[in-house]
Formats: sequence, structure tokens, C-alpha cells
Amino acid sequence: MSPALQALMDGCRYPGKGEMKGGVMLEPFVHQVGGHSCVLRFGEQTICKPLIPREHQFYKSLPPEIRKFTPQYKGVVSVSFEEDEEGNLCLIAYPLHSEPVDQENKEPSVDGEPKNKLVKWGKKKPSGLLPDNERARQSRKEEKGKSNREDKAEVLYYSLEKGNLVPQIRHNPWSQQCHQQHLQRMKENSKHRNQHKFILLENLTWRYRVPCVLDLKMGTRQHGDDASEEKKANQIRKCQQSTSSSIGVRLCGMQVYQSATGQLIFMNKYHGRKLSLPGFREALCQFFSDGRGLRKELLTPVLQRLREMRAVLEACESYRFFSSSLLVIYDGAPSPPPSRSRGGEEEDEEEEDDEDDDDEEGAYGGRRDHSIGASPMVDVRMIDFAHTTCRDYGEDAIVHEGGDSGYIFGLQNLISILSQLEEHSND
Repeated sequence: MSPALQALMDGCRYPGKGEMKGGVMLEPFVHQVGGHSCVLRFGEQTICKPLIPREHQFYKSLPPEIRKFTPQYKGVVSVSFEEDEEGNLCLIAYPLHSEPVDQENKEPSVDGEPKNKLVKWGKKKPSGLLPDNERARQSRKEEKGKSNREDKAEVLYYSLEKGNLVPQIRHNPWSQQCHQQHLQRMKENSKHRNQHKFILLENLTWRYRVPCVLDLKMGTRQHGDDASEEKKANQIRKCQQSTSSSIGVRLCGMQVYQSATGQLIFMNKYHGRKLSLPGFREALCQFFSDGRGLRKELLTPVLQRLREMRAVLEACESYRFFSSSLLVIYDGAPSPPPSRSRGGEEEDEEEEDDEDDDDEEGAYGGRRDHSIGASPMVDVRMIDFAHTTCRDYGEDAIVHEGGDSGYIFGLQNLISILSQLEEHSND
């Protein structure tokens, strides 16, 4: 059994049969573009991932100045791997009796909900995350061949028809691969009725109709202080063979919808490792492009956020964010045209808009935020803290001094590259 799964199983208890009615069936989180841990959708505004003790400790103890740059931590759940009567593999989340599912952070959340609001547990009929053999026979050969091609492809392009985009959005092949592999490992390492701990985190994509997501692996060093010699050598090699060593940042995954051309583009981490510095710059251009040109209105808020983050991390004594990532997110859906104001037409259109609200759900359940208006909404957050350390972690043998120079080096180079793109877009 892997160390991660072993950590999940420690201290877990399977609930009684009658408690299943209070569980929540977890679904694949389709906007995961990087990493290897399985991320699942708990609800519209919440995701969950396997609990790693070090990452859990980070979220429970992070200082306020860093908190605004991370997803909101929402607590811990107990997840059961089960099979339904049809043989479908399901993951069902239950509240932990020993640790309530609460809101650890005290500041107001981005969506306006109070942080101390408990997660609501409702009845939800389990359905399969992975179909059984019988249900998978529909177009099996065709779909299997297509899936194999997508799994092996490092860059994928899909053409979407303009109009109602959401039903056309493809599942990110990387997220599918992650959750399928994780479920298979859980099946192989369990007796179907085991329990694992997962942490609940804010779903950073929930506000967007068509989320464009960039995952950047930050820092010149990726291995943690507790890494084995083999793991250390492997991570050093990956850094030396990628832009991590030269500029302290490399592409770990990307999905972007370019509205001008109707193309949906995916890149995975294997492509990101191969990118040279010019290739990395080109990938950033592609991410911030609508297919016709650079969306320079996105760059200013991203740069402002990165500069704020750099200032905070420079003042964070002893923190090291080994193998952490930076997420950049914006809505790729084209802005709606301005409403007309002649006579009663504007009022009529508002009524029509109200009737169409149900059709404007974000991709895979996220609702469109009508407060956005015509200006783009951009988010930049730090994620993945399984190898983070600081002097407050008393059990760590190594205590680092000063700020995380490798991460800050990556931020500075990212700021420089995006600043150059911004300047060239103004020419």
C-alpha cells in the first residue's frame, strides 16, 4: 500500500450501514490539469483530495498573510470506497465524528459565505465513477482507442461550435486519468469497505463558465527534506532537464478555451517538462490568448497578484514550499454583449436573462457570476503543500533560514516574462 493511502487509513472508522444516507457521492473534478493526487468534486464550491498529514498541518496553521493566496480550508471528511449493486466503484464522503467538518479560517470567504458555516450533508444516491464491464461496452472499441490516444497525447486540441459552450466542453484527459488510476489503486488495496481521510478545499473554478487553468510548478527544488535518495535524484533530474533549474518555474498542466477560434486546448506535465525557455514563453502566450491575440487585460491583475505574493513570501521566515504549484484561473467564455436601452427592450431582455439563468451554469456545475460584467475575473493561488516545511513544524529535523529563495526566484522570473508580454501587447 502506498504511503499516501496508508496515511489516509490511519484512524479511520467505517460508518454503520444506516449512515450511508448521510453521505455525499464524490464526482471527478474535471478541471484538474496537473499533479498526481486524485482531486474530487464534493459540491459546487468544494473539492476534496487525499489527506496528507503535512499538507493538513499547513492548512490548519498557515499565517494570515499567506492564507489569502491559498484555497480556503474547509475541514476533513471520511471517504468510503464502495461498490453499488451494479458493480460501479463509488467514493462516498461522510462527516468525521472525531473532527467536525468546519471552516478553519475566520476571514470572509471569496463567495461571501461565512467561514464558520458547516458543510451541509444531504442525501444523494450513489452513482458510479467508473462504469462496470457491461455498461462500458457501448462503443467500447472506439472509445478505448480514442481514450488511449488522448492519454498518450501531451497536447490536445478540440474544436467547439460557438454558442452554447458548456455541453460541448470535454473532460480534461489528465483529470480523468488521475481519478481512474487512484480508484484502481484503492480497489486493489482495499476490501471494498475501507475508509480514508480527505481534506475539503475551496473549488477555485466554481465561478467560471469555461475555466481556463494554468498549473505552474514553482521553485528550483522539488524534493522534500524527507525524500529518499532515489526520490531526491529523480526530482533533481526533472528540474535540471526543465525550466525549473533555469528560471524556477515550469508548466505542469494547462487547459484554455480560445473563444476567437473555438479551440479548447489541453497540455500535460510531460509536455511542460520538455519546454525550453522560449517554449515556456510561447505556452504562456497561448494561455493568455483568445486565439486572435493576447488578452492584455488579463495580465495586469495577474501581475499585481504575483507582486503581492512575492512581497509576502520574502517576509515569510523559514517556509519552504517544495513541489508546490501556482494556479492561474480565468473565464474563457466570451463576455456577453451589452444590453440595449431603447424603450422597454432592456427590461424585456432582463426578464429573458432571468429565464435563461439555468442555462448559464458554469462548466460542470459552476454558476456564472453575473457580477463580473465585461471585465475578466482572474485568480492566482498557491496549491499543493505535501512537502512544505517551516520552523513551526517541530518534528522536522531540518530548519531553514530566511525566505524560500527558489520559489521567489520563480515568481520573479514569471513576473518578468509576463511584464514583457504586457509591454509587447501595448506596442
